[in-house]
Amino acid sequence: MRAFVTGGTGFVGAHLVRALQVRGDDVTCLVRSPAKAQALGWTGVRALPGDLEDVEALAQGCAGADVVYHVAGRIAARGLAEFFSANRDGTRRLVEAAHRAPRPPRLVLVSSQAAGGPNARGTPSDESAPPAPVTDYGRSKLAAEEIVRAASGPWVIVRPPVVYGERDTETLKLFRMARAGVGAVFSDGSQELSVIYAGDLAQALIAAGTHDAALGRLYYACHPDIVTARELVLAVGRATGKIPAIVPIPAAVARGALWAIGTLAGLAGRATILTADKAHEFLAPAWTCRSDRLTRDTGWRAETELAAGLERTASWYRRERWL
Repeated sequence: MRAFVTGGTGFVGAHLVRALQVRGDDVTCLVRSPAKAQALGWTGVRALPGDLEDVEALAQGCAGADVVYHVAGRIAARGLAEFFSANRDGTRRLVEAAHRAPRPPRLVLVSSQAAGGPNARGTPSDESAPPAPVTDYGRSKLAAEEIVRAASGPWVIVRPPVVYGERDTETLKLFRMARAGVGAVFSDGSQELSVIYAGDLAQALIAAGTHDAALGRLYYACHPDIVTARELVLAVGRATGKIPAIVPIPAAVARGALWAIGTLAGLAGRATILTADKAHEFLAPAWTCRSDRLTRDTGWRAETELAAGLERTASWYRRERWL
């Protein structure tokens, strides 16, 4: 199968490219930085220079592809306009390029649970829940979903929750804190979370890209086990050989700190994931979901237990001297 991947040099994209290669697929990746692609040690992967604003590169990537995996996106921005410019408008250009291909490929959009919004404790979301994003990032991902849904070609949308694994720079922060003996949690750490190991997510995306029953569907992809924020921090600590001291951050303090960090970054002209807007995510009661529909339609299941996935991640961090 011929696959075109956007965001292939990123965290999730790198896992997906490796999984596609193991399958023996013919892989082309849209890359902004050829040097970054080279550093990944790809063999047999075609690196196509360009980005989501490069209409010609998108057309080249879509031409002849059987499936397009749209992984690229912005997770930090200086406001709603920047999020929409990358996540909504970039998706629109890719959809248009796919539509113009001689044989329109299937488009698999990697969205986010942020597009669906948080939920109450004890009631994981499924695909029937009306979307209610609480951040600009979530709203931009929902806008991307709406563009894909309106497309005339074949499509599938996958919403992952918290993703962890090798190459992830966000989970790395938790590992570094745990190694220092500290585990910070918002409020009392009782926020419920669904998580997924990046290797399992890669297999979920491939399932979405190869099964006919998935066409025209929206899916959540997660491990069935739910953890609290406190439990996740302690599990990260065990993977580093530490028992971190849990440090609760009161909601008011969290909001103030996020506002200050976001404001200072804005004044400096920098984008950061830590903003006042992000407090709506960090302080929500739960971000949990169910993957029953994806399992029913494709047979996919998350195979990696949290402890094993974190151990694997910690080993990679140490080997690459990230930790």
